[in-house]
Amino acid sequence: MNVSASKENILKKIRKALTQSTPLPFPGSEGSSSVFQPSRQELEIEFGEQFSKLQGKFIYCSDRQELESGLRSLIAHNKWEKIYFVRDEMESSLPESFLQRPPFTDLAGCDAAITGCEALVARTGSIVLSSAQASGRTTSVYAPIHICIAFTDQLVYDIREALQGLKEKYGANIPSLISFATGPSRTADIEKTLVVGVHGPREVYLFLVERNAAAS
Repeated sequence: MNVSASKENILKKIRKALTQSTPLPFPGSEGSSSVFQPSRQELEIEFGEQFSKLQGKFIYCSDRQELESGLRSLIAHNKWEKIYFVRDEMESSLPESFLQRPPFTDLAGCDAAITGCEALVARTGSIVLSSAQASGRTTSVYAPIHICIAFTDQLVYDIREALQGLKEKYGANIPSLISFATGPSRTADIEKTLVVGVHGPREVYLFLVERNAAAS
């Protein structure tokens, strides 16, 4: 009887507590705002600095002419001939001279692959990719060299803004896979020695193009 009475007393206290709302002791800790301070410099500079720290190769282009020149120089310097890209995805991004030649379609045998992206996260220097892109899930992982073409209006400061942008873009049809590529593939599993390119591309190039200039 004593056990039952004690149990009933506890349940009464719980029921009473549930009928009364209790204010949150730390309302600012519920994820309503970012824990990171906004960048004090332009997002292009912030992204370029963070991306370069992670061994990424950052190339800024003020217009399409610089993009075309930079791509041609990069490909010629490295003597890449088998360039993989999906025409439907890159039609509005690649220079016309690149689109005129047939793309190399064998991803496993390519020298390099060119893709677009969903967004760029300046704080972490990350490229946001998704399975909704025409290049799919595998292009940025299986190609030995990943070349990404992005535009300045795709820059956001933090991951939260990138995810919010994806929700606004796709609504209820959110992509089944969203990945954050932060520099080339790196691992130190073997004797704590850093090795690049084991689980993904050994080099990642990011061409950032001014959107206003790209549209002209």
